[in-house]
Amino acid sequence: MTSFAALHVPGRPLLLPNVWEFGFAAALAAAGHPAVGTTSLGVSAAAGLADGAPESRAATVALAKSLAPLDILVSVDLADGFSADPEEVADLVAELADAGVAGINLEDGRADTLAPIVVQAALLAKVRERVPGMFLNARTDTHWLGAGPAADAITRARAYADAGADCVFVPGLHEPADVAELVEAVDVPVNLLHLPGKATFSGLASLGVARVSLGSTPYRVALSAALSTVDSVRDGAELPMKPPSYGDITALLP
Repeated sequence: MTSFAALHVPGRPLLLPNVWEFGFAAALAAAGHPAVGTTSLGVSAAAGLADGAPESRAATVALAKSLAPLDILVSVDLADGFSADPEEVADLVAELADAGVAGINLEDGRADTLAPIVVQAALLAKVRERVPGMFLNARTDTHWLGAGPAADAITRARAYADAGADCVFVPGLHEPADVAELVEAVDVPVNLLHLPGKATFSGLASLGVARVSLGSTPYRVALSAALSTVDSVRDGAELPMKPPSYGDITALLP
């Protein structure tokens, strides 16, 4: 199997679908996708918890361990690491590595603010020291919490790369000039979030992006499809889409 790092090619980005349960990941594996990520919103919401809440740690780990045996590389969204203690976060990443997880995502967002750069860089460095083989995607929420200048994202991205990150993730960044500036400014692959109506996959590829994540979009679309299905049955209309059969689903299961 191709290594997770090798899938991150500037100009030929990895399209990373984000999952919240086993069946979707198994279907993606069967369809030939090389990798999936988890979505903190989907995992948390499915458990009845706030996005990234510390209580969602158990659900995140359980999902990751269930996905690891699939013939697909798995990256796990750990939000802020579910702890303010770098040692605890590093231990969690080590546990996931032992389970066969290929990558993790750690963000500097803390509620409605950002962790100090030195604090987040120290966290990343501790994880890198503890689990040197894990693909470490460092997310900065400079734009997710309210679009700031691209220079803010670049400053944090460089610091996180220096701390050992293999890739930097700036969700919310989409203006072509800002994307090109970030790609040029950092020495590691750049990961961006697909934002419908604001940037296309091919457009981001042309700017040198190496990974495009779908984030919570599949989860939210699934909810919309489920609601539309209920409405269609009630109204006597055709289903909004043709679903896989019962047998199709059971064939994906262990």
